[in-house]
Amino acid sequence: MTDLTESEVIEVGDLDADQWNGYAEAQGWSDGMPLMVPTEDKVAAFVETCRGDNEPFDSMPPRRVVPTLQSIAANAVMAGCKPEYFPVVVSTVRALLKPDYNLHGTLATTHPCAPGVILNGSIRANLEINCGSNCFGQGHRANATIGRAVQLTLLNVGGAKPGMMDRSTQGSPAKYAFCFGENEEESPWEPYHVRRGFAADDSVVTVLPCEPPHNVNDHASTTGDGILTTIAGTVSQPGSNLIYGTAPFTVALGPEHAQTIHRDGFSITDIQQKLYEDSAVAVNRVSDENRANYENDREQEPVNGKYYLTRSPEDIQVLVAGGPGKHSAIIPTFGFTEAISLRIANV
Repeated sequence: MTDLTESEVIEVGDLDADQWNGYAEAQGWSDGMPLMVPTEDKVAAFVETCRGDNEPFDSMPPRRVVPTLQSIAANAVMAGCKPEYFPVVVSTVRALLKPDYNLHGTLATTHPCAPGVILNGSIRANLEINCGSNCFGQGHRANATIGRAVQLTLLNVGGAKPGMMDRSTQGSPAKYAFCFGENEEESPWEPYHVRRGFAADDSVVTVLPCEPPHNVNDHASTTGDGILTTIAGTVSQPGSNLIYGTAPFTVALGPEHAQTIHRDGFSITDIQQKLYEDSAVAVNRVSDENRANYENDREQEPVNGKYYLTRSPEDIQVLVAGGPGKHSAIIPTFGFTEAISLRIANV
């Protein structure tokens, strides 16, 4: 078996599935769900999918261990990935290690954030990534195991162990796995990755440190303005980390909502501008103690009697995801971070 953090082999003997999982749990390698055995042969098969990828990795906080393809592959095997998923996992890890993502801050915080992995391009069809109905939920191996492989890598290579280096007060289900694709086929606008500067035929991963999705239910509004008013009201929360106004967040429009909004002439820029203005939190909704904290300690003054939730409208990441139904979702972030997008190599 390949070790999870170094390029060496640990002999564990002939263990059955229950014995292996008991052993892995005792070592602190488990996320609480059963793990596959990362044998040398399986790890080698995963690494082979990234042949020619010789770019060194930066060290991974909080332990500051430098990942290797082998150590990441061991975690991807344990997560239940197929070998063809591995280039996505590797590119995601590279994105998380970009300084602007602020991986150390997102792992050490008491906030319940986890890497949200958004996929665009042909990789979605090639790997059968769920972009439609229940795309944030269960039922698709690629979504579940890619997200889980990323989390296991942070646990076993980075050392983000719950209650120790991972200081989240309550955590969230997103800490098991959070990976989905944009429903480009049902989006009336350019795909998200194209708007971020990539070619339409590029396969791209985008990461943000996210809370789980917050549902937006609007079955009654029949206009784009009405739907966006509902979404803005759902975003506008004094208790959200977004109140610090320092980072992007994501709005995942359901296809039915997207079609109505587009029909009424809203461009992506129009959507961002309306949500930016209408989601700002009025000062009278914020406690006196929090206002003192924002204005005295953080030098964060309200503008026109409101706290804006991002630095600019462009920080609101708009995309289309999901299937039939008059629902959308907002995906708040930790704050003090940036959305990082990378073209997926070896696909």
